[in-house]
Amino acid sequence: MSFTPILWRGDALDLLEQRRLPAEETYVRCHTWTEAADAIRDMVVRGAPAIGITAAWGLVLAAQAGARNAADFEPVFAGLAATRPTAVNLFWALERMRKRLHSALNTPESLSKALEAEAWAIQDEDRAMCEAMGAHGAPLLPLGARVLTHCNAGALATGGHGTALGVIRSAFAQGRVAHVYADETRPYLQGARLTAWELHHDGIPVTVLPDNAAGALMRLGRVDAAIVGTDRIAANGDVANKIGTYTVALLCKAHGIPFYVAGPTSTVDLATPTGDAIPIEQRPAGELTHLGNRQLVPEGVPVFNPGFDITPAELVTAIITEHGIIRPPFGPGLAAHVRGPRV
Repeated sequence: MSFTPILWRGDALDLLEQRRLPAEETYVRCHTWTEAADAIRDMVVRGAPAIGITAAWGLVLAAQAGARNAADFEPVFAGLAATRPTAVNLFWALERMRKRLHSALNTPESLSKALEAEAWAIQDEDRAMCEAMGAHGAPLLPLGARVLTHCNAGALATGGHGTALGVIRSAFAQGRVAHVYADETRPYLQGARLTAWELHHDGIPVTVLPDNAAGALMRLGRVDAAIVGTDRIAANGDVANKIGTYTVALLCKAHGIPFYVAGPTSTVDLATPTGDAIPIEQRPAGELTHLGNRQLVPEGVPVFNPGFDITPAELVTAIITEHGIIRPPFGPGLAAHVRGPRV
């Protein structure tokens, strides 16, 4: 991986501006926690692990700006939590930072230094988890595999290396991946803009295809496996991921192709029994009705624009975490992995 999506500068947070990729590689600098929250909400940064990491650094910025006690931080926690509802990593990271805050309030340690140490730990652990997922998941792919992926679950969406793309990166290094097919991922085009940029940037062969061409590609026998990331995994193994993932899983089932999900245990939500209980973010209508300033949909016509969908556990071949491979039934394995040791 030859780029860094999240950079802590000591008194500011630099985020690779993902809305401008692939045309322009530039960074947005956040000096306040509200700017970090805006960056999450406006999708300057996106991807479940990266959202959690950014929120953690937002709390450090709040401490540096003068927040000193639990009451000072409550609006910060609330504001960051309100940015994106589906990605459970956000709430997982905020809870870790809350625990570190309360422990630091009872010690002579500098509050901002304590929170900074925890934010670094969250970011560094996420990269280590991604690298571990890559090591565990790579052997699932046959030599010379042609792999389909949906949305972006790479270094841009994590602390580094990536979840689904982390497996692909590790497998490519072993000669297991010959080619990657990236769904464009309408309407925000994370596959066309971001996954293709990442893989091409790092010399991994990639072809972009329209979302509605995945079935045709499979029928031609040109897909050996599909692998995606995830924003939340329910206790039974139901998976929330970018809208269109459910369709890919159904197509894989119809064509006898394995469908893998890669996600760190920070995306596992044992408190949510099934995918039916996962909140699904509704995205702005303008993502569908307009392309820049050009109107695509007739005025007054409503749109349905969910950011995510739920893939039932029965369509998932295996789930890859930093602790290894989980196969159906997923419940016991997910519980064991969540309680396992940190990488």
